[in-house]
Amino acid sequence: MSELRGVLDDLVAEGESLDSLVATLDSLTNPTPAAGWTIAHQIAHLTWTDEASILAATDAPAFQEVVTEAWKNPTGFVDEGAASLASLEVPVLLARWRAGRSALAAALGEVPSGVKLPWFGPPMSPMSMATARIMETWAHGLDVADALGVSRPPTMRLRHVAHISVRTRDFAYQVHGLTPPAEPFYVALTAPDGSLWTWGPSDAAQSVTGPALDLCLVATQRRHRADTSLIATGPDAEKWLDIAQAFAGLPGPGRPPTKTDSTQT
Repeated sequence: MSELRGVLDDLVAEGESLDSLVATLDSLTNPTPAAGWTIAHQIAHLTWTDEASILAATDAPAFQEVVTEAWKNPTGFVDEGAASLASLEVPVLLARWRAGRSALAAALGEVPSGVKLPWFGPPMSPMSMATARIMETWAHGLDVADALGVSRPPTMRLRHVAHISVRTRDFAYQVHGLTPPAEPFYVALTAPDGSLWTWGPSDAAQSVTGPALDLCLVATQRRHRADTSLIATGPDAEKWLDIAQAFAGLPGPGRPPTKTDSTQT
């Protein structure tokens, strides 16, 4: 449980980091890099998803009703969930988002050991759910920061985003209708503090190396791989960087390459 507590603490910290960007804003209408989404849509999406996560952790039958409704419109339910809350007054939306963040951290901390939580993808442990929420909060926070034209240095919390990026390798292949590679890759990423994070056997035939930030940007589809310093060795590793997707759901469109260097925001 202490390991879960550490992940939940990082989830809280990631939410607070994003909150610091929007807490003093009178308007959330700035457009973000996600087509058609304002800052309000970004916060609303996190609010909607946090509330769905609370249901998954506390009321599985009620969550299943959400899933049933979602798959009636698989290409639009994410946008609908964001739009339904984005029209709220700024103080109301922010208050609801903050309440959901707090309730989710508490709910995940109370899930009995060994219990898997239902989700839109495969069932997840509370730790995996918390990791996924860190990933989403970071990714949508990146969109908000981009919209505001501000920079945020990467933190060691990126370890969670990098981990889920690596763990979802096979899912990325499957969601694109492809057969995942039979053999693991060696993934070696440079952390924000200069240390090395690794996954897989060091003697694997195929590998991905580079800054941890860059893989996180690619797997959350916030940057095109061409705008990063990632190096793939082997055809399957090359393919993975083209289709990497750390989030559940249908394949995302990603972001087009740019002519300028990509930086953390």
